[in-house]
Amino acid sequence: MTNPANQRRRASRNAAQPFVEGCSRGVIDAEPCPRELGREAPPRCRRMVLAACVLASSMAFIDATALPVALPRLRSDLAADLASVQWVLNGYMLALASLTLIGGALADVYGKARMLGFGCVLFGLTSAACALAPSPAWLIAARVAQGAAAAIVTPASLALIGATYPREERNRAIGVWAAASALTTAGGPVLGGWLTETFGWPSVFWINPPLALVAVGVLLVFAPKDGRIQRGFDVIGAAILALAIGALAWALSQIGPGEVQAAAGASAPSGTVLVIVTGLGIVGLAVYAFWERRSEHPMTPPRLAENRAFLGLNVVTLMVYAGVSIMFFLLPFELIDRRALSSIDAGLAFLPFTLGVGLLSNLFGRLADKIGARAMLIAGPLGAALAYILMALGEKESLMLGVIGPMTLLGLSFAVLVAPLTASVMSSVDQADEGLASGINNAASRIAQLAGVALAAGVASFSSGYEVGLAIAAATSIGGAFAASKTPTPVMAKADAT
Repeated sequence: MTNPANQRRRASRNAAQPFVEGCSRGVIDAEPCPRELGREAPPRCRRMVLAACVLASSMAFIDATALPVALPRLRSDLAADLASVQWVLNGYMLALASLTLIGGALADVYGKARMLGFGCVLFGLTSAACALAPSPAWLIAARVAQGAAAAIVTPASLALIGATYPREERNRAIGVWAAASALTTAGGPVLGGWLTETFGWPSVFWINPPLALVAVGVLLVFAPKDGRIQRGFDVIGAAILALAIGALAWALSQIGPGEVQAAAGASAPSGTVLVIVTGLGIVGLAVYAFWERRSEHPMTPPRLAENRAFLGLNVVTLMVYAGVSIMFFLLPFELIDRRALSSIDAGLAFLPFTLGVGLLSNLFGRLADKIGARAMLIAGPLGAALAYILMALGEKESLMLGVIGPMTLLGLSFAVLVAPLTASVMSSVDQADEGLASGINNAASRIAQLAGVALAAGVASFSSGYEVGLAIAAATSIGGAFAASKTPTPVMAKADAT
């Protein structure tokens, strides 16, 4: 039987998460305490390992928030259409979403420090390949490989922190990691804008190889000996899921007319082809669900799918992150192509959102502990929906009314939402499942981003694509609020179960 008071304490601990990785703390807390296992590392080694993990995570965070600002310039320089630009983002997200759980399993089997070092080397090499890309096809292929590298780096870096720090010292280590993550995420759009304006879009990728080399060097010198466990992973399930998601994302990307077509210049697919591919994607998801019930090492165990609270909160995650991904794809083109802002100024326009989330999430996390998470899980998505509507209505208004004001409201709304969502997801499962639940929820957010970007690219080629896209973002956020209203609170779900 689970003690509700312990759940509240766990929820409170998990409330201080950066918005970039909703449930990352669960990966850390799920690791056995090295002190209890008799392999505690010296304090200096722990600090250096933490620095390496921060550098490794920062590569993915900076890449995620800096690149969108560079997309208009990238599209122009490579003479790419919207479908190609979309897959520059979605190729990365597809690999990351489908391989993250496998990346965590590989870290367990082959060693966390070893896999983190390998992932950093691969991320640095693929970043260089992205920077040297002469064509959209090259860049998309390199981004898929970069996403595969990130699927190793992200879970391995988090698990290594847990495997290095004793349980009673993890809060401080996580605080350092969270603060660095929030800063790099918030600074990504500004840095991406400045680099693009000054040196061109390839420079956004060139910042990664030096970070990767430093991280690998620190790990080689200071990382403790890896502890490994024998754990299988569901390669077939991962392949089925990746194919199903890829089919659905491609189908969504074909919504728009004319310009939304393959990078090679092929004509737009027929309606019959779209229906077939969409059907294959839906069938693929059904086959995945069927397979997971029979796999010896399922990526998403049936017991989690049967947990109403956990399932409902992941639906909220899917809906909310799909909406914000639509906005993040469309807004740079609005700022640079239509409003004629420089890349630097476009990056600055994102700061109200990133700073709002980074500075206020802890405050609202503490408030959620006092008043409960449900109201905030509803209010956050509704506030985000209002922000998208204001952006759509303010397309012809001044920058302050049409962008800065709504982005400030959006940052406030996500600050209200993210910490309670993190705490609720982690409190909805038993402690033994926290690491797995964390990985699934992070994968859900990335799948949502994948679908959101695909849909945004599809509608962007319409004459009113900006307004239509933001209307869809508002609708998905309202759907997230509705799902939150119908989801049992974690403590209630536990009490019922016990």
